Amino acid sequence: MSDTALRFHAGRSALPALLLLLVAALWPTTQASAAGRLAEFLGQVNVSTIDPAADRFGDVEGDPPAARLLKGDKLVGYVFLNQDVVDSTGYSGKPVDIVVGIDLDARITGAKLVEHHEPIVLVGIPLAKIEHYIAGFVGRRVLEPGEADRLPVDIVSGATVTMMVIADSLTQSAIKIARSRGLGGAKPPVAAAARRQIDPAKSDLETWQALLDDGSVHALSVSNRQLDELFRQSGNAAAIAHPQAGDPDAPFVHLYVALASAPAIGRSLLGDAEYQRLRGDLQPGQQAILVAGDGPYSFRGSGYVRGGIFDRIELIQGEASIRFRDRNYRRIGELAAAGAPDLPEIGLFLVPDGQVLDPAASWRFQLLVQRPTGALDKAFVTVGLDYSTPDKFMTAPVEPPVAVAEPDTAPAANAAAQPAPATAGEPPLWQRIWRTRVLDIAITLAAIGVLTGIFFFQDFLVKYPRAYERVRLGYLAFTLVWLGWYEHAQLSVVNIFAFFGSLRGDFRWEYFLRDPQIFVLWSAVAAALLFWGRGAYCGWLCPFGALQEWTNRIARLLHLPQVRVPFWLHQRLWPFKYIIFLALFGLSFGSLGLAEEMAEVEPFKTAIILHFMREWWFVLFAVACLTPGLFIERFYCRYVCPLGGALAVPARIRMFDWLKRYRECGSPCQRCGNECPVQAIHPEGTINPNECIQCLNCQVLYHDAQRCPVMIQKRIKREKWAALQSAPPPEELPRKPRIRETAEAG
Repeated sequence: MSDTALRFHAGRSALPALLLLLVAALWPTTQASAAGRLAEFLGQVNVSTIDPAADRFGDVEGDPPAARLLKGDKLVGYVFLNQDVVDSTGYSGKPVDIVVGIDLDARITGAKLVEHHEPIVLVGIPLAKIEHYIAGFVGRRVLEPGEADRLPVDIVSGATVTMMVIADSLTQSAIKIARSRGLGGAKPPVAAAARRQIDPAKSDLETWQALLDDGSVHALSVSNRQLDELFRQSGNAAAIAHPQAGDPDAPFVHLYVALASAPAIGRSLLGDAEYQRLRGDLQPGQQAILVAGDGPYSFRGSGYVRGGIFDRIELIQGEASIRFRDRNYRRIGELAAAGAPDLPEIGLFLVPDGQVLDPAASWRFQLLVQRPTGALDKAFVTVGLDYSTPDKFMTAPVEPPVAVAEPDTAPAANAAAQPAPATAGEPPLWQRIWRTRVLDIAITLAAIGVLTGIFFFQDFLVKYPRAYERVRLGYLAFTLVWLGWYEHAQLSVVNIFAFFGSLRGDFRWEYFLRDPQIFVLWSAVAAALLFWGRGAYCGWLCPFGALQEWTNRIARLLHLPQVRVPFWLHQRLWPFKYIIFLALFGLSFGSLGLAEEMAEVEPFKTAIILHFMREWWFVLFAVACLTPGLFIERFYCRYVCPLGGALAVPARIRMFDWLKRYRECGSPCQRCGNECPVQAIHPEGTINPNECIQCLNCQVLYHDAQRCPVMIQKRIKREKWAALQSAPPPEELPRKPRIRETAEAG
């Protein structure tokens, strides 16, 4: 048995022991109670940071738990921990803990990030940006969101999931505390008062001007000058330094908004046919609005095309906000009302299922305006208008049926330990995120389907080297540009640390479902590991791997010399990636935060997620990882990548081995081994599954009758046989006649 075969056999024998070791390491440990951690963190924050008007904290009490903010003996507000009130678990599987202050008017007075384990924040994003983002919520009155109170804070590029968790948990926990303590005029629920409804009998047609005059249609107009003033008031220096181009008095946006579900308004604006279609789409009690606009700034934007959500518009009614998705939208060609202007953008939006817009109460239409301030950064302000349905379209007050509330028998401790959903009837955060990313998820699933097809039909594809080359390079370009730079779907060992850390504590799938692309990719990788090993990801779906392969291709076109590492040295270098992974993995059990910081040995965040827009030392390290790959193809993948080492561990349990070999491979032929991009083929001809990236290059050679010696011999034999079969038979020479000599009788 060869040395390599012995090593392979030893690897198989060691696998059960390795699995037992993992099970022992991951055995759930006793966790401290998650309830009431506020007292633990109060000693870490200054009271003036939480509320400048307070000088001390009171005792933690109540359900949900909160401590009083006191000035002397006077109550000025409350302080609470977001995780004690609602679920603030981030992508890491651990909570993003924020201590928040709220005054008696239900206004946030301060917020301090006290603990987190978010990978992108630990290393990829400066902490100052996250703290600035959280500080943007200070001053927001959570029960009465108005224009000034709902100005969006700066969105941090590259940390979308974490930002959504912070915003959702901070706002919703503040609302719960305000309601439970009666802040800002909040009172316990009482019997519903008489309410008004839309009068279906009021359906007479009205002209455009009449609709404007009676308030059925509201207008919003913002000039370039007014927009510059809004950014000046926001205090964002970068936005102020980029004023709007063009005439200052020219309109930047001009919008009209109306409640289209009111019969008279809907018929007048849509026409009878379109209004009847709308009525067929509306469920009982569901409302619809019409938005029409003109000007250079689109209220639709492009987010709904790639993400399925209209991220620029929002309705606010009381404490609820309503956003629309592509399935709630229908484009309208023109307005039917007499005298209506010709507007380029007209959209009809149905209030999404599970959300309610009360037509009898006023609501606010809000438009998010963004201004680019750098390669990746943007500044935001909002403009909006308040809308109330005209009284003439409403009925007299109607008494609603009496609802009897069920008593709450759950203990307060359990309520604190298991945070309730943010809002009754509202889907979990991960579901909301998935709904906004439907198109992106569909593209990723389609790409995974294409790759599955490539593997299943590889024997057909590799017979056509030129077609294979185009398919591979095209797929790698897609992986790098769309999956990596656009979607930021770059897997990392940090994901592995977070997963195994959750297994030892409070494991819930929803923590990982909050990043749809990463979840879909990891699910596909898990299946691929069982079928083909690490190659499906490392060779095709890894954006950084695609970047390495493309840069090496460019280097070859520039005639940079290529270095082939001697196999004896190659064997001694490739274990380093396993050593790096095991060191980081072991460190994660002692200090997850330190392990995540040390995982910066992966330059993925710099090169893929942050597009090299980072401190110079991070950029220098990423370039240093890429530079050897110009001369040694996939140098980082071969010798350094801890993620590749992690995925290689279960490679030997793969179900399929579809890479074909000849008896002559390795003895004497070395053609495939010499041309393998990562030198995964040993001199004796065996393929090391731990190192193979399933690039299929060896399979192209396997079928190549011009390069593979075995195929060359077969081709020569076929050609000789064909030549013999097609050669004409040799011409027969004329035979000489036989002359019989006879003896004459004498």
